[in-house]
Parts: sequence; C-alpha cells; structure tokens
Amino acid sequence: MSFTKAQIITVSLAGVATAVGVAVATIQSGAMKQSNPPLAESPASTTNQIAGPTNNPEFRQPEPLQAQTQATQSPKSEPQPAKTPALQSSLVGGVSGPKVEPVVVTPPNSGCKISQAVVSDPNPPLNVRSSPQVRGSNIVGRLKNNTFVSVVEEQNGWLRINDPPGWIAKNRTESSCSNVNQQINFRRGGDEAIVKGRIIGGGSHYYRIRARKGQTMTVKNRKDVFPQIITPGGKLLAGEPYQGNETEWSGKVPVTGNYTLQLDSNFRGYEYEFSVKLR
Repeated sequence: MSFTKAQIITVSLAGVATAVGVAVATIQSGAMKQSNPPLAESPASTTNQIAGPTNNPEFRQPEPLQAQTQATQSPKSEPQPAKTPALQSSLVGGVSGPKVEPVVVTPPNSGCKISQAVVSDPNPPLNVRSSPQVRGSNIVGRLKNNTFVSVVEEQNGWLRINDPPGWIAKNRTESSCSNVNQQINFRRGGDEAIVKGRIIGGGSHYYRIRARKGQTMTVKNRKDVFPQIITPGGKLLAGEPYQGNETEWSGKVPVTGNYTLQLDSNFRGYEYEFSVKLR
C-alpha cells in the first residue's frame, strides 16, 4: 500500500498536534496536583498545625502561646517593691502608727457592799417606807435630794437606812461600792488608761496596774484628788495623802509587779479622775 506525499504530510502534522496536546495536558495536571492536594493526603499534618488568628469567633489560641505572645508584645515592667505591713512601717524611721485611744476604767456600783448613798430623786422628796414595797400606808418619812444616808443592808432594789429608819428605792439614789479592787488592762497596742469614778461615803478604791522594771509610769490628775502610787512591796512612790497638791508624777518603776493606785475616803467621798501611762 502506498501513500501520496500529501497524505504523509497530513499524518505528520496530526502526530505533532497530538504530542503537543499530551504535553500540555501533562503540565496542567502537574500544576493542579501542586495547588490542590487530595483531601486524603497527610490528614495528621493539617490537624496538628497551629492555626494563626482568623475571623472565626470560636478560634482560641493555645494558652501557652497566648501568654507568650502577650509577654513579647507588652513592654517589660519594672519590678514592684514588696508591700510592707502597716505595723512594720510604723516602726521604721520613727513614724508612729494610728494612735490607740486610752481605755476608760470605772468602778462597779453593784454586786458589792454599799455603806452610804446620796438621795437623787427625779420627783423629790424621796419616800421612806416601813417595808421594801410600795404601799400607800407604809410611808414613814421623806428625804430631800443630796441627803446622805447610811446603808444598813440592800434587798431586791431597796436600801435599808437607819436615819430615819426605813427603806428607800435604790434607783432614786446614787451609790458606790465601798471597797474596789480592780485591775487596769490597756487596749491592744495602747499604753494609757483614764480612771474615773466616785466614792460615796467612806471607803477605798484600789486600781492595780502591772509594770516592768525600768518602764516609765506617768500619772496625771484630772480632778481634785491625786491617787497614792504604791509599789508591789508597799512603798509609797507619790501621792502623799496629807499634802493634797500633787497634779502629776512621772518616773521609772523600780521593780516588776503590780503597782497600786489608791484613793481613800473617810467621810462623804468625792469624785476622782486621773490618767496613767506606761512606756
């Protein structure tokens, strides 16, 4: 079988076209493989990648990476000095802390022996009754306000007196314990107390305060009577009862123990007020 020259040229051209088409198709297929890999290829590599920020509201960066990112973006802060407790700061450089108010000490007026009272009735005169009860027929006398009476006994809110003999209501009088023996304790962090009270009639009021040897005690009178200051051994430091002109005493205590601040009355009594400080 023989071919003409024209047929040979046509077949050659067709072969070239076919080869070119195959080459183009091969190149395109390779490009597609590089740009769009199959979904089944390497699933572990896609799921284990750390994704960058996206617009997805559910996107969350791992905590260590987020902390590291913030640390690198934030400027380095200067180290802050440690806070000093208030108590320590008050002791540094002579700076004093908040002042603790003095404790106020007063004597009791119940649960003790009352030897004398003074009439103080809001609706005078005060009725004296034959028995410790209110009856219209048992009034045996009347007393003006500011009258001092001697008390024989106390019973259920009534006081039995001897002049005139009978009973008066305690809540219509002012009275005090004849003898008081009370310890002074400062407030926590404090070093001062104010003692104030009244002795009605005769009696003695003792206030005791514990001090260490070498501490400085300061006692200041705030009313008429200055207390006697007595050491644990019974020695009088200050407050001579027959002088009556002391207003303040300050000094180092000689021994450790309870010091007594003593006030005595032999007649109708008095009001008193003084301060005591230990440093």
